[in-house]
Amino acid sequence: MIVIQRIFSVFLLLVTLCVCMSTDMILLRVSDLFNYRQYSSKNGFSALNSKGYLSGKEAHWHLLKKFLGLVHRFKLPVFLVDTVSLNLLSQDAVLYRDSQLKEPHCSFLCTHRDFTTFALLGNLWKYDTALLDAAAERGLELLEIHGKDPRLNSMDDLTAKEIPLHFLFRFNSRLVHVVVLYERSGKYLWHGPLRLKDSMDRTFAPFGKLDFGRHAGAYDRPELILTTLDGLDVRIPKNYTRFLHEHSSSRFLECRCREAKAFYQLYPEDTSTEAMDFRMKAKSLLHLASKVLSVLGVPFWLSSGTCLGWYRQCNIIPYSKDVDLGIWIKDYRQDITQAFQKAGLPLKHKFGKVEDSLELSFQGNDVKLDIFFFYDEGDIVWNGGTQAKSGKKFKYVFPRFSLCWTELMELKVRVPCETEDYVMANYGPNWNVPVKTWDWKTSPFNVRENGVWPEGIGDSLDGYLEAVFGGRVRVASAATHFPRCRLSLGYQGHLLETGLRESLVAVLEPMEPSRAQCEQTTWGHLLVDLPLVTQWLAGSQGIAKEHRSLRVALLLFGDDVDPMASSACDLQ
Repeated sequence: MIVIQRIFSVFLLLVTLCVCMSTDMILLRVSDLFNYRQYSSKNGFSALNSKGYLSGKEAHWHLLKKFLGLVHRFKLPVFLVDTVSLNLLSQDAVLYRDSQLKEPHCSFLCTHRDFTTFALLGNLWKYDTALLDAAAERGLELLEIHGKDPRLNSMDDLTAKEIPLHFLFRFNSRLVHVVVLYERSGKYLWHGPLRLKDSMDRTFAPFGKLDFGRHAGAYDRPELILTTLDGLDVRIPKNYTRFLHEHSSSRFLECRCREAKAFYQLYPEDTSTEAMDFRMKAKSLLHLASKVLSVLGVPFWLSSGTCLGWYRQCNIIPYSKDVDLGIWIKDYRQDITQAFQKAGLPLKHKFGKVEDSLELSFQGNDVKLDIFFFYDEGDIVWNGGTQAKSGKKFKYVFPRFSLCWTELMELKVRVPCETEDYVMANYGPNWNVPVKTWDWKTSPFNVRENGVWPEGIGDSLDGYLEAVFGGRVRVASAATHFPRCRLSLGYQGHLLETGLRESLVAVLEPMEPSRAQCEQTTWGHLLVDLPLVTQWLAGSQGIAKEHRSLRVALLLFGDDVDPMASSACDLQ
């Protein structure tokens, strides 16, 4: 009996020791976990430690598996847009490296940050409240950010319904940020800003560090491919380099519908047939210009009256009679004119030079397209203007600005982000008051005289063409050099009966000659001041007056063409 009592005492002692040791071990593990969290919050997540605890990367990979499980269950059309992860990719990594890994290794999706960003195609997904319950089942916290749907916002209805804009899934202080992209009428993708309501937890996520949400953004729809990253099936943009480039300049500005509605209450909209017809033609011209410049890879923005119309009244100003675009001179290409002419927009005039005050105008369907090239000059930027008759130069000065996306006439276009500063520089503090009488030489608030083109401009047509139209052009009278050749100044290949008109149109850009034996001759379109041409050719055989029409016989040659070597032919 005594032996049994001693054995039982030893047994109780051993049990007590085991409990104490287990308690110490539990306390040790809790202490280690506390220290680990304190360390990781200050220094970022570390790799798997020697005692086998879940590392930061492994924990993040675990979160991603949970999230992608939700994606699969609810068939969410998501793709990776995380800027750090996409920057880690290469074609070899996407196609080969991950497929050769024998065990999961989080090297792309788990970065130095504690969040990963995906995009959800909102037009291909129907919101399901069961998503919240399913996330909770997986131990995920979910924060939803909603905002007004700009696609339904208009001057007629300023109370658009709210739509989901952002989702944030959290697990142990790690995040998956889902930004919702919606297709707009301009056939591009848009996401809204991330704005927290007063009742929301502002410590839920590091909102200031997120890639998306500081402002609204716009993107072209990317082609997606399915690949495997870190052992997980993920869709990514096929051209992720282009997507990253778009992200760097994706900021989007909405049209100011509320202010436009107030404007039209003071100045009722012109709904006449002429105004509606002009807007339709201007829309068509704007879309065509955007297509041409997009193919060339030349960025542009709405300028002058077109920019004013968008900012002030969310529309084209019907009495402006033209479409105005701005382009940085560094983006100028020699083939711009040729590209527009191939698209059916003949060059109406070309003023200035690439290095100074370049301006191009193309003739659309009763609507003119003006392209102003902007020059960077320290704290300001400017574009130039030229008065053809006098050779006077003008400079229009603007404060420096960056570019944002917006939508006008169902087209995604750029505008200066600092739009009001831009508009006010051009139109003054009363820019919100319509002005139908406008003199481009004196009316703008930012116009400055900028000298005169080279001296002697009015003394010779050679000097006039060199200064005003940029590039050396030699002019020869047909009667002097080519007795058998006559070329009347024409417009789009047709004889121009000027009569009482103020100018003639000739050729500056290369075009196909009508006779094979004239292949050495260079032709094209150019605005020529009629009084100057008349004075310069007065008394010569190159002018013939018939029935109030004036026909000037000129041959225009480029620098590399010898007029005496060209074959004689009759083009008329």
